[in-house]
Amino acid sequence: MFLVRLLVNAAALWVATRIVPGVTYSGEVLPFLGVALVFGIVNSFIRPVAKLLTLPFIILTLGIFALVVNGLMLWLTSSLSESLGLGFHVSGFWAALFGSLVVSIVGTLLWTFVRDDSMR
Repeated sequence: MFLVRLLVNAAALWVATRIVPGVTYSGEVLPFLGVALVFGIVNSFIRPVAKLLTLPFIILTLGIFALVVNGLMLWLTSSLSESLGLGFHVSGFWAALFGSLVVSIVGTLLWTFVRDDSMR
């Protein structure tokens, strides 16, 4: 299950690097799996805390502020990946926001297909 989540994250991030200007990756396949791992760790540990701390804003904006939190998590992934020398870069807030939207949509679609195949 962990490997499937890692591959889904990697595919969703790869799509974002192809679609969103400002979200780039320069490197080989194996380090990109490292980026997906960093993204998974950030989303598993830091995002829940960030959402809890920003809960009043999320409620006040009817959930739209959650997109900002997701964008900041992608931007944090970029910063951590750059410091680890993985070659993943998000150039600014808007690129992070649109990139996180693409990653969310693609990840949800892929996860739906993976779950359907595993239930058969």
